[in-house]
Formats: sequence, C-alpha cells, structure tokens
Amino acid sequence: MDKFSFACRTNWCREPNRLNQALEDLESRHIPVLDLTASNPTVCGFQYPEGMLAPLSDPGNLFYKPDACGIVQARQAVSDYYARQKTVITPKDIILTASTSEAYSFLLRLLVNPGEKVLIPKPSYPLFQFLLEINDVQFDYYPLAYEGQWHLDIPALEKLVDAKTRAVILVNPNNPTGSYLSEGELDALNKLCRKHHLSIISDEVFFEYAWEPGDFVSCVGNQEVLTFALGGVSKSLCLPQMKCSWIAASGPQALRQDALDRLEIIADTYLSVNTPVQHALGAWLNNARDIQQQIIARVKQNGQWLADNINDHTEMLSLQGGWYATLRIPAVRSEEEWVLEFVREDHVLVYPGYFFDMTGGAHIVLSLLPPALIFQDAVGRILKKLAQY
Repeated sequence: MDKFSFACRTNWCREPNRLNQALEDLESRHIPVLDLTASNPTVCGFQYPEGMLAPLSDPGNLFYKPDACGIVQARQAVSDYYARQKTVITPKDIILTASTSEAYSFLLRLLVNPGEKVLIPKPSYPLFQFLLEINDVQFDYYPLAYEGQWHLDIPALEKLVDAKTRAVILVNPNNPTGSYLSEGELDALNKLCRKHHLSIISDEVFFEYAWEPGDFVSCVGNQEVLTFALGGVSKSLCLPQMKCSWIAASGPQALRQDALDRLEIIADTYLSVNTPVQHALGAWLNNARDIQQQIIARVKQNGQWLADNINDHTEMLSLQGGWYATLRIPAVRSEEEWVLEFVREDHVLVYPGYFFDMTGGAHIVLSLLPPALIFQDAVGRILKKLAQY
C-alpha cells in the first residue's frame, strides 16, 4: 500500500521552538509570565457598554433568510459607520465575511490563479504567508523603509512587479509598525497599479487607532483602481469572538461591479456570517467610538510611558497608531537569544522582530494593550536588563 500523503501546501514546520519550550517549562513550574504579546482586547480589562449582548436576543434570529453578501441592514450599518467617518461607501459595495482571513481568501480566489502572485509588506504580520500558501498564491515582499518614520518604498515595490503579479496588499496602518498610508503614497500606488493592471487589497482593521491627527488616508472609496478595503468587529469593536468582517469594494464602476458579482457567488458558496451578529451589527457599531477611545487612551498612556523611560541603549521606532511598539535593542546577541533571556530570567514575553520579518539590527515588539501597572512592570524588567549592555 502506498504511503498516505497530505497536500504539500500544509507541509509547515510544526516542531516546538525554543521559546515555546521555555514557556512550557515556566508553566510546568507555575511561574507566571507577564505577556507583552497580548493581542486579545477581551482579556485586557476594557469595559464594554452595558447591554452589549442585548441585540443578540432579536427574535428574528430564529429565522434564516440568507443573503450571500450579508443582510442588507447589516451592510447599511457598515455604510453608516463609514459615513460617520466622512467616507462614502454604499451597502451594495460591501460584502460581509466571518473574518478578515476569510475576506483575504475570497479576494485571493477572485483575483489570483494558482502560481500567480501578490506583493505583501515587510515588515508586517506573518499571517500572510499561511493565507497565501493555503490559497496556492505566490508572493514577494516589498519593503517598508524606515528613515525616522516608516514609508512605502514605491520604486522597490515596482521592481517586484512582473507578468504574474495580480495585486498589492497593504496594511493601513501597518502591524506592527503603526505607520499609515499617506495621500502621496496612495497617489503613487494608484499610478503604479493602473500601469500594471493590479488591484489593491488594503487591510484597515486598525485604521481607527491613530494616536494623533495626521495626513492619513483610507483606501475605502478609492476610485482610481480596483480596490478592496477590509474591516471588522475584531478590532473596530474589540470583539474578535463575534466573527464578522467586511470587504468594501471600490474602483472603476464596470470593473467593480464585475468583481462584486463574482464575489457574491464565492460568498454564496460559504454563507459563513451568522444571523445574530448581523442583526446586532448596527447597535454595536453605534458604540464603537466608546470602545475605541478606551483602547486609544490605554495604548497612548503605555506608549508615552515607554518613550519617557527608554534608555540610551534602546530606540523606540516612530509610530502613528495601532496597538504595538517596536524597540531597536543592542545587537550584542540575536533576537531569539534576547527574547529567551527575557522569558527565562525576567518572566516577560515579547515578540522578536523576526516574527514580523524585521531587518536592520535587533528588534522586539511590545503590545501596548495590557493594563498600565502590568505594562510598566514588564517593560521595566526589560529596560533594566537592556541597560546592562
């Protein structure tokens, strides 16, 4: 009998790494670890509005009337949400999905044939590699350059475009750099995409979390090229467990409509967004600003404390928003060795920079979501250790 084989797209390395082993050792000895990788807002002490769950008791939830693109009232709620931000997108240009990851899969199936490629930012969140491999999509990294502030390297990006390139993926603001797309960058990107017949996929789940007003632009409503902006309740409402995201399509009318017609069939194949969440979406999005203001206050407080207490051996890289901070630390050892030492000796968990494909020295990435006292205790331990070098 021939040996059984799985699809090669799932041939990932699944061996535990040294960091996982160190964490398991501490757990076995009941030694608590201060977690500065926290990305789940539901466990970080934020207060949700009273009655947040009440909309889930809508009697209409007992009836199933599927709409491939999402219930009209729910898509109208998303449209109204953008209208409050002075951005126009109509309900007919919105498709609901169960998650941003599912939205990516829908769009990759729409835009990219097996063996064709997209361009993804570097540094950025490592989820892309898995999503692209699962969908049989090739990819190249285009660089975000840091010169006191992060920016798109448009000439470097264009050099990566070839006959198989179908789309450019943005994260706006980027995770973890916290850098937003500027108007000039979007103009240059639109020009490049028109020239090479490319689409834009802009992941904007952190868009509401700017620390200060700035020259930031959203791709929602971008009419120059076929564009898909992604959002969802995971970040906008800090409700990752409720599983509802959306695609907002824009661009030249005929091309946009063709894309939406095809996406509707893809969405109809899955019908993955549950009815109770769709019915609740309007009431929830009306409360979004209250939750977002709590997050912004927390991350700014922690970010300012970090900036005020940084030592001469460490640099906090510029950021404009989001939930994370990046530190450049002494390169007297590898990032892995630093992170292992923080865990084993200081009982603090941080992300190594290579997790986000950072280059140019040693870096660590810290979540700014934990409560202030926990954050200050954990970062204080790290800064004390770094000061020794």
